[in-house]
Amino acid sequence: MAKVQLQPAGICMKGTISFRRDRGYYEVSWYHKGKRYKISTYKGQRLYSRKLAEKLLATMQADEEAGVFRIEKYTKERPTDVIPYLWQWLEAVKPTLKPATYKDYRNSIANHLVPFFKQHPFDLHEIQYDVLMMLLASIKRSGKGKMNVMYCLRACLDYAWRSGKIVAVPPFPKRSQYGIEEPEIQWLPEERQIAIIEAIEDYHQPIFWWLKLHFRRPGEACALHKVDFDGEVFTIRRTFSARKLVTRTKTGKVHIIPCSDDFRPHLKRMLEAQKRYNIISPFFFVNPWAHTRGKYYTNTTLNRIWKRACAKVGEDIPLYAGLKHSSCTQFLVEKGGTLSELQVLTDHARADSVRRYAKITVDVRKRLLRKAAVVRLKDYREAGDVDDA
Repeated sequence: MAKVQLQPAGICMKGTISFRRDRGYYEVSWYHKGKRYKISTYKGQRLYSRKLAEKLLATMQADEEAGVFRIEKYTKERPTDVIPYLWQWLEAVKPTLKPATYKDYRNSIANHLVPFFKQHPFDLHEIQYDVLMMLLASIKRSGKGKMNVMYCLRACLDYAWRSGKIVAVPPFPKRSQYGIEEPEIQWLPEERQIAIIEAIEDYHQPIFWWLKLHFRRPGEACALHKVDFDGEVFTIRRTFSARKLVTRTKTGKVHIIPCSDDFRPHLKRMLEAQKRYNIISPFFFVNPWAHTRGKYYTNTTLNRIWKRACAKVGEDIPLYAGLKHSSCTQFLVEKGGTLSELQVLTDHARADSVRRYAKITVDVRKRLLRKAAVVRLKDYREAGDVDDA
């Protein structure tokens, strides 16, 4: 067998580039841990050009200088190391995640991140802004859905950085680049909202009155325990996430909410009904007909009761919009409250969280101003102060 001759074509600070005349492509020769490796492909491409060989050598040298060099990355075709790391990270942080967050991360990895990194086999330290923009363009979801997938990857890269796997977390696309369209808030005037609640069976009404009067989320009402109420204030420290009870709220914050005086008649009626049914449960709101252990309400049950009541009075609005959104908007539009006062009522840490209601307030006031202008014009005409011509 004829001996293959390699002609040196360039020598760098570590590694050499040679050309194989018998095969017509270049090789990068690299000495690592007492062994000489000869590499002739880069990201699946044969080194038919010197330029590509120089790019491979420069990449290897950069990895060496950054302290992230692994010879396995270059010696054979292999899947990206991002994919196994994503799954390892998810299982490592699972105990710290809410069930709904874990489920969303798992779906983001399986349906979007794994397919992308199979098609584009980058490694963790190679994920930079340009790669992130490629990923963003590949995600076939709405703006909010795209952002959820990207935030999943960012959480993983932050973990990798804290673990010393990468030297920095790359900058991610700005929120404006996701194409997020804030949905218009649905709400009802208080008169129509109350009509729905009063159409609900008497026994089930208290939990809906509580949601209306305390500006809270349905999951928090379902998760409320008797020990969370001392007769004067409610301590909101639990919620349901993906149908599982968790001992922290959506934001991780404990909320101290005074009991509304308007709720006390409903509270009295509820306690009397619970006594009649002789239900022993740690939960504050209990449903005698529930199949759950502890007889607590679920989001599914609340939605079913709400839809049934809406149908009775001819309304069509989701539970969350009909209660929290409606109560917040009523406070601003019908009761003359301010955004800062609403922030105190809802116990939001950031003003941005309640600012979304400001647009509704402006729109309603504009409509009222136009209506007032029409009324004034009509009065002027009737008084003969305006010439119709």
